[in-house]
Amino acid sequence: MTISATATANTLSALLRDGSRSEHTEAEESGFMSRMLKGEVAPDGYAEYLLRLHAVYTALERVGRALAGDPLVSAVHDPDLERLAAIERDLDHWLGAGWAERTIDSPAAEAYVARIDASASWGGLYVAHHYTRYLGDLSGGQAIGKILARAYEIDDERGVEFYAFPAIPKPKPYKDAYRYRLDALPLDEAERHRVLGEVKVVFALNGALFDELNTLTA
Repeated sequence: MTISATATANTLSALLRDGSRSEHTEAEESGFMSRMLKGEVAPDGYAEYLLRLHAVYTALERVGRALAGDPLVSAVHDPDLERLAAIERDLDHWLGAGWAERTIDSPAAEAYVARIDASASWGGLYVAHHYTRYLGDLSGGQAIGKILARAYEIDDERGVEFYAFPAIPKPKPYKDAYRYRLDALPLDEAERHRVLGEVKVVFALNGALFDELNTLTA
């Protein structure tokens, strides 16, 4: 079966990609992310990033498990994507076993976590968070992982396991299948745009996280 260009352009995945392009670019071009893409973030700055990601993914994966039976969430929910255990191993590497006793003052992470918790009110909102984080991890995140491994002279993934998906050896076909399931979600036009609106919010939340880190680590 051949899918027309018009049909492809009208899919939910295309709407989310194209409709959030400016927000995505703005977050990607933040000072902290720009420095990370150049390999210019020191290990302690990267550890601060991981501490915030730990809070975000704790909420993301807790809510995901709670909503796993939801007809919208079940289409994308996959334990193979979960990042929390990898983040914890990375934090062990950079900060030692006592990192869990540290507290971080991060209004940006707190706002992000609160928004993830609020997404439990409707599966489509959670899908927006899931799509933005995990497809980002499988896409640009792969390049970031390689950049950091070179910058920190890492040969065996220790310290950058967040970017490693051993259960998904071929990201592209996985992402294609993910988008296919996303496009098949039974959403009307208003609901599709509600998901897009939440994706835009997620990029803004990530941008706030990067701004906070840029101030902290500059």
